[in-house]
Amino acid sequence: MSTGANAGDLEQRWLEMIASGEAYPAETLLPLFEQLQPVDTEFMLGTWKGGKFDGGAEPDPINWYGKRFNSTTDVEPLLVLDADGKVQTFDKLGGAQMREIKYNGVTSAALIYDSQPIMDYFRKVNDDVVIGLGDIKGKPTDFVFHLTRQ
Repeated sequence: MSTGANAGDLEQRWLEMIASGEAYPAETLLPLFEQLQPVDTEFMLGTWKGGKFDGGAEPDPINWYGKRFNSTTDVEPLLVLDADGKVQTFDKLGGAQMREIKYNGVTSAALIYDSQPIMDYFRKVNDDVVIGLGDIKGKPTDFVFHLTRQ
């Protein structure tokens, strides 16, 4: 994990990639994810606006907005924008909970879906931005996304 000036450079790199809205391959994102600091479940509490690193190329059939962490046992893993632009819970995949889980040797907050074989691991860019790594059972662990605290 990075410290000092390297951590600042890493933060800047992530923020630039997020701001660009461009597509970035997993081969670029995954090594950078591994360098980020862990977060605990308390840090994740609140509503977060999400984004993907696909450059807008992938269709978004649900109009994904983000995630809401109400407590460690009450997480709305998918928030969407309705036709009027209001944030709503997308409950077709159920709810979720949070735990601190070790992934690649680092213990950090993770979101665990209640009824889906999906976990999201989180690492900190700064106090208001985290990077998530989606782990869907049976698929490569290479879906990287970002969340910004609202």
